[in-house]
Amino acid sequence: MKKMLSLFLTLILAFGMTLSVCAAEPSSVSGGVTEIQKYGNLVLDIAPDTLHAAGWEFGDLLNITVDGRAYQAPLCTNYSDVDTGSMVLRESKGTLILAINMGDFATGQGIATKVTAEDGSVSWEFPEGKSMADISVTLTMAEKGGYRNQYLLHQLKRTDDRTDYASDVVFANFRNISGGSIGKNVLFRSSSPANNELGRASYADTLAKAAGIQTVLNLADGQEAFESYIAADDFASPYYLSLYQNGSVKLLNLGIDFTTPDFQKGLADGLRFLTVSKGPYLVHCNEGKDRAGFVSALLSCLMGTDYNQVVNDYMISYENYYHLEAGSEQYEAVKNSNIVSILSTITGVSDPAKLKKADLSAAAEAYIRSIGLTNEEINTLKANLSQDCPEPAVITNSVQTYTVITGDCLSHISRKVYGTDTNWKAIWKENEEQIQDPNVIYCGQVLTIPAA
Repeated sequence: MKKMLSLFLTLILAFGMTLSVCAAEPSSVSGGVTEIQKYGNLVLDIAPDTLHAAGWEFGDLLNITVDGRAYQAPLCTNYSDVDTGSMVLRESKGTLILAINMGDFATGQGIATKVTAEDGSVSWEFPEGKSMADISVTLTMAEKGGYRNQYLLHQLKRTDDRTDYASDVVFANFRNISGGSIGKNVLFRSSSPANNELGRASYADTLAKAAGIQTVLNLADGQEAFESYIAADDFASPYYLSLYQNGSVKLLNLGIDFTTPDFQKGLADGLRFLTVSKGPYLVHCNEGKDRAGFVSALLSCLMGTDYNQVVNDYMISYENYYHLEAGSEQYEAVKNSNIVSILSTITGVSDPAKLKKADLSAAAEAYIRSIGLTNEEINTLKANLSQDCPEPAVITNSVQTYTVITGDCLSHISRKVYGTDTNWKAIWKENEEQIQDPNVIYCGQVLTIPAA
C-alpha cells in the first residue's frame, strides 16, 4: 500500500512539473524566412499560435534578431499599427510578417537586393554565398505590453458619414467648454467649419452661427490653405467666411507637436488675439480633438477647471468620433497617452497621482507666461473668458434617442447632443418616468432627447 501511495505521489509530482514546464513562457522563439514579399517584407516560418500559446499578445514589444542583427518591434495586426518608417511584426492570416510600414525591410537592411523584370515581376538576389534558407530569426520578449497603448490608439476607426452619428453636434464635435470660472457660453470648440475634407464644415458653421461665435482661433490653417477651402466647389460655410472677412478669424497654421518653439510662438499669438477680441470664442483645428484639445485643456486649466472635468471634456471628442466607452481599455489608453500627457506638459508633473493634485490653474498661467504673454495679457485673457454670453440660438437637433454608456451623466449627455451642458434638465423632464433622481442614470437606459 505504501509503495502504491509513493508511486501515486511521484506521478502527481512529475505531472505537476510537466505542467509547470509547459506553461512557462519561452525565453525565445526561433525560425527562418519562407518568402520575401514584393515590398521587402519577410514572411517567417514561425506560427503565430506559438507566441499566443505562450501568452504573447498584440502590443507586446519584442526583441528581434535577423541574421545576428538586433531590432525591436511590436507584435501587431496591421502595418499601420506603427508610424510610417517604423518596424512591425505583423500577424496576418496565420502568418508572421516582419516589415517596415511604408518601407522596404529587405533592401534597407541589406538582406537582399530587389530585381524587377520588364513585366513588373520581382525577384531577390542575396549576397554571395547566401540564400533565403540561411536567414535566421529569433524572437524574445523585450517588454510585456510595452506598445499596448499605442497599438490600441492605432485601432481607432471612424467614419465621416453623418448618419453614423447621433446628432449634428456630435458629428461636428461641437460643444461649449465650461468649468471653473469660465463664463456661460463664452468658449466653444469644434471640428473645422472651413476645411470640408471630413464633410463636417457646414455643420460646424451652422452650429457656430447658432452659438453666436464672434472670434475664432483656427489652429490648423495658414492663408494659402484657407483660401483653397473658399475656392472649393463644396465650400458652404457663409458664417465663418463673414467672420474671416471681418478680421475675426486668426489663422495660426500650427503643427501637432505642442513642445516646439513654432507651436508655442503661434499659440501665444492666438491667445493675444483673444485678449483684444470679444466672445463667444471658438477654438478649432481639423477634427477638433488634438490641437484644439490641447488649447481647450490649457484654457480650462487657466480658469480653474478641475482635473476630472478637463479630462472628461477632452475625451468627449473620442466618444464622438470613435464611440469609445468610458473605462474601456481603449478609452484608458487614449486618456493616458493624450490628455494625461498634455496635462503633464502643462504642469511639468509626470507622476499621475501627483498630477491629479497639481494646481492646474497656476501651472497653466506659468506655461502661458513662459511662451511669451505678459501678466497684464494673462489677466485680460482670464477676464474675457469669465464673461457670460447670451444663450445660443435654438440648434436643430435630429437625434431622437440616446443610450446611456458608462461614465455618463445628464450634463455630459447634454453637452454631447446639444453642444452645451445646460440643457440637462430638458432631458430629465422628458424622461422623468425612468429617471427619478437626475443624479442617477444607468448604463443601457434609452433616453428620449427633446428638440433643443
